Amino acid sequence: MFYSSLLLPDLRMSLEENDREGMREFCLALHAAIVAEVLNELGGQELWQVLSTCDATHQAEIFGFLNPNRQVEIVDVADRKDLTKLLAEMAPDERVDFLGRLDEAHVEAILPLMTQAERADIRKLLSYPDGSAGSIMTTEFTALDENLSVTEAFDQLTRQAAESEAIYYIYIVDEAKRLDGIATLRQLLCAKRTAKLVDIMRRDVISVRVDDDEEFVASELARYDILAIPVVDNQNRLVGIVTHDDAIDVIKDEAAEDAQMAAAVQPLDESYMDTPLLVLARKRGVWLVLLLCAAFGNASLLKRYEDIEKTFSWIGWFVPLVLACGGNAGSQSATLVIREIHTRTMNRREKMKLIWREARVALVLGACMMTVAFGGALQLVTLTQSLTVSAVVCLMVLFGTVMGTMLPITFKALGMDPALMSNPLIASLSDLLGVFVFFNATLLVMS
Repeated sequence: MFYSSLLLPDLRMSLEENDREGMREFCLALHAAIVAEVLNELGGQELWQVLSTCDATHQAEIFGFLNPNRQVEIVDVADRKDLTKLLAEMAPDERVDFLGRLDEAHVEAILPLMTQAERADIRKLLSYPDGSAGSIMTTEFTALDENLSVTEAFDQLTRQAAESEAIYYIYIVDEAKRLDGIATLRQLLCAKRTAKLVDIMRRDVISVRVDDDEEFVASELARYDILAIPVVDNQNRLVGIVTHDDAIDVIKDEAAEDAQMAAAVQPLDESYMDTPLLVLARKRGVWLVLLLCAAFGNASLLKRYEDIEKTFSWIGWFVPLVLACGGNAGSQSATLVIREIHTRTMNRREKMKLIWREARVALVLGACMMTVAFGGALQLVTLTQSLTVSAVVCLMVLFGTVMGTMLPITFKALGMDPALMSNPLIASLSDLLGVFVFFNATLLVMS
């Protein structure tokens, strides 16, 4: 937003004066991301008026950083031939992402204007399931035959470099296009010019299947600290690569989705500001109603213990404290466990180890919280009552931590997202359990 407030007034002046040279200079002088940040503040017609002043290569670069809604708006204002040139300059994966956001009528109107090879590539990438490795991969990669010499490989690289999105890795394939190995530019530069690629390549290639989940692909890139990962079909034929920038996008989207789901919000399809008000209310309201129903359960439980509260009026002073301890401890555990589940694949033994570890942490935290609660309660009530409050606090920390650990693991085992409504659900269950434990413990001790 900093650049928007700084540069937007001058850009609007250029638009009013139809200063095409000034608009072109704006597009070329700044980084594409900064240009896009400013252009996002314009309407579709004005945005295209600015973009049309520069060549298709720069248009595609800026276009990739635009808000998805702004990208779609351009379709309605840009000339079809100009739009086709822009799409031709885009990376295959970005082009497919864009077309995937358009309705079928727009896609069918644009495709005939593209080359047959580009149409085939687009239809192939669009055919892969959303959220799979195939849906985020690019088909612009460097692949060389294993029987080539290093000298021949450099000749091939010179011809392929302009059409490749990334050439830091060279993938070595056999005659059937099956992935056999990998080499880096450094290896080629250090090898003898007469050496064959099959003799210098590394055979232990880290790859993913075309139908693997995109989150798994992103985690593999992070796990092995590599810049790109090859994608193969069920016959081990190389069909594309997923680069680190695409993996970052997946991780960012997943983090945003997890944060929304953890707060009991259905994941937003667009950014917060671009989501229509009624859609935003619906995605939040559904879960709020469910949580309200759970809260009524807590109210009914409190009503059941109304006589106990009248007899021991001091209980009401500590109910919020007891409930907060369980909910807070559970939310902490859920956050840590969800993160651990997302970063690596865990077998049964590792899950049990995780549960046991959280249980031990809960014991330590429960003992600390119990001590603090006892000291605080002693300033307000008797020794026996203080012991009751502190004991219940310890129990609630234990129960909350166990729930915060078990719920994400259970959701994952059921094929659901571990982050699904974790914090509000834990808070609701903790409140119900807290009321039940606190009132019954008081009845047991004080009777």
